[in-house]
Amino acid sequence: MTITTLGTTNIAVTPLCIGTWAWGDKLFWNDYDEAELQAAFTRALELGLNFFDTAEIYGSGLSEKFLGKFTQSNTVQIATKFAPLPWRFTGKSVSEALTASLSRLQRNSVALYQVHWSFAFFMSQDTLMNALAEEVQRGRVQAIGVSNYSAVQMQETQQILGKLGIPLAVNQVPYSLLNRQIETNGIVDTARDLGVTILAYSPLAQGLLTGKYTLGSNQKPTGARKIDPRFSQDGLQKITPVISLLKQIGETHNHTPAQVALNWLIAQGNVIPIAGAKTVKQVEENAGALGWQLTPEEISQIDEITRPWRN
Repeated sequence: MTITTLGTTNIAVTPLCIGTWAWGDKLFWNDYDEAELQAAFTRALELGLNFFDTAEIYGSGLSEKFLGKFTQSNTVQIATKFAPLPWRFTGKSVSEALTASLSRLQRNSVALYQVHWSFAFFMSQDTLMNALAEEVQRGRVQAIGVSNYSAVQMQETQQILGKLGIPLAVNQVPYSLLNRQIETNGIVDTARDLGVTILAYSPLAQGLLTGKYTLGSNQKPTGARKIDPRFSQDGLQKITPVISLLKQIGETHNHTPAQVALNWLIAQGNVIPIAGAKTVKQVEENAGALGWQLTPEEISQIDEITRPWRN
C-alpha cells in the first residue's frame, strides 16, 4: 500500500481515508448496524487502509465511540474535529472538547485535530490556534488541521501557527468531479504553496458518482438526499455524460465509476479523498480506487467533461 503524509508533517497515512460521518448518524444517512460497522472497520485494516476521519458532532459522539470500540491497533491514524460552537469562547473549551473526544475514542492522542468550520463565533483564531498548539505541545494532538477554510483563512491560520513553530497540516473541504470550485477559488493553489494537504470530503458527491443514481434507475435517494436538487430528474440528466465517461473508462481498467472518480482525485496530487463506508462492500469498493492509475489522456478527458463544475 502506498503511503503519503499529512502536509509537511511525518504522519504517514494511506492515500485514501475512510469517512465515518454515517457511523451513528440517522439524520442525514440511513440507519446503521453496529456489527456491519465493525466488519467494515476490520476489512479496511485487512486491505491496508489505516486512516479514519470522524468528528465530535457525528452522531453526537457515536462515531467516535464506535471507532474507539473497534480500534485495537496504534497503527490506526484517526482524525477528529473540534466544533467551534457559540458557547465555546475560551482556549479551555478546546482542551475540554479534546478530552471528551479522546475519551470516546479510548486514546491518549489523535493524529489530526481539525477545526470543523471557520466561523468561531466569539473565539478569535489566535485564541483557537494557540489552544490547539498547546495540545500539540502536550502530546495529545500530533497535527493541526482546519475544515471549510477559505484560501485567505488558510494563510491567516498558517501565519498564527507558524509563529508557534507548528505547520498547518490539512484543510478538509468538499471536492469531487461534481464540485471542483476549490480549483478556481484559490484553495488548491494556496494549499500547494503552504504545503497543506487537501482532505476531500464528499468525493463521490453523496453517491452521484457511483453510477447508482441514473435516469430510469430503481435506486432512489434516501434521507436528506431526497430533497437535494442534484438527485432530481434534471440533476441526473445533467450528469449523464459524466457517468457515461466514468463507466467507459472504468470498463477499460475493470473498475467502477466510483473508483475512477476517486482515482482522478488522487491523481491531482496533494489530495486525499475521504470516502464514507458503513459496510464491507463499501470499504472494498473504496479500496478499489488504489493500486492502479488512470492514463494522462483519461485524466484529461475527465477534466474536460467536468470543467463546468469548476465554477
